[in-house]
Amino acid sequence: MNKFYSTVLNPMVEGVSLDDYCVATYLVGAEKGEDPIVKATSIAIEQTTGSWTDVKCETDEIRMKYAGKVFGIYEVPDYVNATDLRVIPENGLRYYVLRIGYPVANIDDDIPLLFGTIMGNISALPNMKCVDIDFPESFVKKFKGPKFGIGGIRDILGVKDRPLLNNMIKPCTGYTPDIGADLFYQAAVGGVDFIKDDELLGGDRVFNTIEERVTKNMEAAHKAEKVKGEKTLYTCNITDEVSRLKENAMKAIRAGTNGLMVDGWSIGLSGLRMLAEDPDINVPILTHPCFTGAVYTAPYQGVGTTVINKLTRLCGADIQVIPHPIGKFDQLQHKSIQAIIQGSGKFYDIKPIFTLWGGGTIAGNIPYMMDLVGCDCIMGAGAAVHGFPDGPTAGAKALRQAIDAAMKGIGLREYAKTHKELQTAIDKWGIVGEENIKKNYLI
Repeated sequence: MNKFYSTVLNPMVEGVSLDDYCVATYLVGAEKGEDPIVKATSIAIEQTTGSWTDVKCETDEIRMKYAGKVFGIYEVPDYVNATDLRVIPENGLRYYVLRIGYPVANIDDDIPLLFGTIMGNISALPNMKCVDIDFPESFVKKFKGPKFGIGGIRDILGVKDRPLLNNMIKPCTGYTPDIGADLFYQAAVGGVDFIKDDELLGGDRVFNTIEERVTKNMEAAHKAEKVKGEKTLYTCNITDEVSRLKENAMKAIRAGTNGLMVDGWSIGLSGLRMLAEDPDINVPILTHPCFTGAVYTAPYQGVGTTVINKLTRLCGADIQVIPHPIGKFDQLQHKSIQAIIQGSGKFYDIKPIFTLWGGGTIAGNIPYMMDLVGCDCIMGAGAAVHGFPDGPTAGAKALRQAIDAAMKGIGLREYAKTHKELQTAIDKWGIVGEENIKKNYLI
């Protein structure tokens, strides 16, 4: 019997315990004449017990316990007859969805080894994209996940029933703590719920250190609270070499920050998990997705957004930033909605997390976004606050007015008749659906 066809490597799903496997779903392109069963089992072997040829100690017993298992091969379209293949040119590709299970025993809760297993050597193959991973409870149980999540952050801010409004200081980097604190105050007093550093301002910079940045920004937060009667969360970007992350975190916490931020995939998911599971770190953590576009945007290569969303939550982010579905980055709308589902849906005992839409939020698209996903999301606005014609405070007010209008079921143009900041925002940037708002963005 051809070893690639054995039921050791190709078991029936009904004949195994899925709690013993992390199951990866791949989109794979294969040459017209390739055997898809051989293709799938070759991947399963390559990423677990074997290599390109038989090795003496790779026994059936070893394979039974530790080899990858092919749980599904689905061709798209689902050709059945040999005559169907006439439509494919001789040098054309056939596409398959492959489901391969990797024993949890091989990985335990080791994130680097998870990637080495799921997308190790095979990541060099053309037309190979991992679009999902199903994590069993046996794998997830060793992860603590986020400390706060949606409920904890709402408790901190005292905001129970509306979307949160976020602002990121602009300019992105290069400014002093004094300039940043002034911009912070203007945004906060206008009604922003929390303010984050930009992803480009991480750790200690010669022009802007963590301690001075946190001290001055938190002074601004407390000053704004006395005026607006609402708390303001600040997530200080501590992104740095992994060896300096804990030191940066504690430096920021001692200086008074009530939140932290990291560029999650730049520091690595293990770095994020280290911070989130550290008992000394008692504030929410926001993670920014910069760099992930290099991983997920190729349609037939890399790792899909679903994998990124699940792992970011699993490794402890309380807030995950994603590209805006109707902003400057053109992420497909259903991908953005899936991110919210994957952040807030039941994931064993891992807490649900906030998803922050960044990259182009304006007052004119807030009701549209709220209609899609409701209130458990965050509207992230940078330029719509700091580039507002009448200044950051008015810019923040305009965005809060747009949220209020949507909460009350009142159209933006109607609400703007009695809210001048909202009217200015509409005049400046428009309303999605009425005109092409892409004209607002340079990218």
